[in-house]
Amino acid sequence: MSQMQRLNRRRTNVDTVFECLYDKITSMQLLPGARISEAEIALQLGVSRQPVRDAFSRLENLGLLLIQPQRATEVKRFSRREIIKSRFVRGAVEERLVRQAAKECAADGAAMLDQILIEQSDVVKARDYAAFTVLDFEFHRCICEIAAAPFAFDVIQTEKAKLDRLCLLGLSREDRLSLLLKDHQAIAEAIKQGDAETGVCAMALHLSRVDETIATISSSTPEFFEP
Repeated sequence: MSQMQRLNRRRTNVDTVFECLYDKITSMQLLPGARISEAEIALQLGVSRQPVRDAFSRLENLGLLLIQPQRATEVKRFSRREIIKSRFVRGAVEERLVRQAAKECAADGAAMLDQILIEQSDVVKARDYAAFTVLDFEFHRCICEIAAAPFAFDVIQTEKAKLDRLCLLGLSREDRLSLLLKDHQAIAEAIKQGDAETGVCAMALHLSRVDETIATISSSTPEFFEP
């Protein structure tokens, strides 16, 4: 096997491990505080320990794992400090994006927003939480595209990863999906109408929805949070 083949194989194995663990952590199959082992993951996925170690490092950089020397690696608990930081960063970025999108939105951008909202409406009726999460990503990505700032989605995606587990827990509440859909509809309508101020207010309300979720989960399952 050539050096290039070995590098490609290693890269593929790292991606496989990363995607598997990312999905399990963000879908709450692996709960905050759960311990995981390099050796066990390597055995389960049929890979060596090196790609598992590399995948662990990527997950730690996303704030999803806590790697402690000489101690077990854990799924990272929710950090109130990180939540506040993520809220601040996302709020600042998405306000700028909404303003720019409201200025730049043309017929093709409006059509993209309408199509995503139709798909979201369908999954809300089906109460498909996982599908809504995917479409939520697409909605915010679409705003970046309309604003001619696709690079901004990298920031949004990084910050969303820190809160998505909390959001998934909140989505199971009976009214949560329909509420978020209404937020998206209000944001989209403001962008299509070129009404930046209304769009910014609608986005701020949308991002604030996580506050109630944080309070509820913090009360019901305090072990999910860092001391």
